[in-house]
Amino acid sequence: MSVSPDKMLTVLSLRFGNIDWEKATAKQYELLKDERIWRAFLNGYAKNGFVVFDEDALPREELLEALKELEPEIIGEERIAVKELVESSYSWNNILGSMES
Repeated sequence: MSVSPDKMLTVLSLRFGNIDWEKATAKQYELLKDERIWRAFLNGYAKNGFVVFDEDALPREELLEALKELEPEIIGEERIAVKELVESSYSWNNILGSMES
């Protein structure tokens, strides 16, 4: 499968009303099995997280329905290109950022 580096993805920052570490771990695993979801991190301790997904392939309503039992609240939203997501994932970005400080 080939994806344009300029394809735009949606990043939702979330706060959860009903979550613990077990629910977070299980739901994160479930989400990441879906190829329409690029990244997911659910923190059961801080009761927050984020999901990066392709909104053209996965409607927001379907994602929120999958998270329904965790009582999600959208606290932030942004659009990011695939190339930006990939570049931000490089570990050398973290090293270079700390060297510049």
